[in-house]
Amino acid sequence: MEDFDPPGAKNPFSGLPFLNDIVRALGSQGAQSARQVAMAVAAEGVSEPNVDPVVRIEFEALARVAELHVAEHTGLPPSREGSLAVEPLTRAGWAARSVDALRPLLGVLAEPPPTERADPDEEADGSTAWLGEVMATLAPLMAEMTAGTLVGRLATRSLGSYDLPIPRDDDRILLVAPNIASFAEDWSLPAEEVRLWVCLHEVAHHAVLGVPHVRVAMNGLLASHAAGFRNDPSVLEERLGEFDPATGPEGLASLQRLLEPESVLSAVRSPEQLALLPRLEALVAVVIGFVDHTMDRIGNGLIASYPMVTEALRRRRVTTDRTDRFVERILGLDLTQDQVDRGARFVAGVVERAGPEALDRLWVDGTCLPTPNEVDAPGLWLARIHLDSDG
Repeated sequence: MEDFDPPGAKNPFSGLPFLNDIVRALGSQGAQSARQVAMAVAAEGVSEPNVDPVVRIEFEALARVAELHVAEHTGLPPSREGSLAVEPLTRAGWAARSVDALRPLLGVLAEPPPTERADPDEEADGSTAWLGEVMATLAPLMAEMTAGTLVGRLATRSLGSYDLPIPRDDDRILLVAPNIASFAEDWSLPAEEVRLWVCLHEVAHHAVLGVPHVRVAMNGLLASHAAGFRNDPSVLEERLGEFDPATGPEGLASLQRLLEPESVLSAVRSPEQLALLPRLEALVAVVIGFVDHTMDRIGNGLIASYPMVTEALRRRRVTTDRTDRFVERILGLDLTQDQVDRGARFVAGVVERAGPEALDRLWVDGTCLPTPNEVDAPGLWLARIHLDSDG
């Protein structure tokens, strides 16, 4: 994304919390990139200390342990070439690096809407003129700031690269060291065991999402979902039509809700997105179900507090406040307990009928990935790949 020129001196969004997240990153220096915005939002105005070198060394050693166990239990290479690079970062550092990784998916949200009106002969009244000014101001803001703000919010609570099951293009795992430390402290859990749990989680995801046909399928579905949004300015104008600037603070609060990306984009979810969601949700359920199954097989014999750490972290996965989970919903990755349970039932059904080795067939080629119906009926999947209990 390219830097953009900030809006003029007249700012119609003064006093709006969400847009202040954006505007505070504009400052007096002029144009800012999505990366800079992400860092500003992630740091929440606080100067973060660098990650302790001792902590870095410990994470690197734990990652090697995780690599060995994941490879042994899954037969999948944890990395594509050589060893994984594990980098514990600050929140701002993680945000800066993750903007690039998520850019292909979030970039579609940054496309400015078209400027022409649906009815060019329609005469603009005072309110329409004001809306036109709002749209003109929003276009450059949304072009660069939405992605940065969303990734910055994600950085405030993510533990690593794979809080969301999005394939990464390189053998590099990014960890948010302060978030991991805070979680261990808040739950009174052994810090080293929490770090090892996170490393297992990240390495297992990296191995599964590194399987070529899984990576292609997931990236294709995520890209199609992102491309399905319709940046139709008429939707925003319709939502803003009831705003009355004369209502004072109450009106500004109403405008704040209307202009948040969640409000705008949720209103324009397309039929194409709804059509592909079953396939995306099925694939995500299988990936999560397999990773959880793998971690349970490894972790119970490796981490003394594994049951406690697992309960806390998996509860955290599905109970995060919905206002902090907008990125997931935008990407079609809104993880719910039902979705997690769905993946667990699929894996358990396969193991019960054909043994844990049957799960290896998932990684043979794209035809072996289950359909949405097969995720709900593992016997159908086993029968299709000729690996039912009678075979």
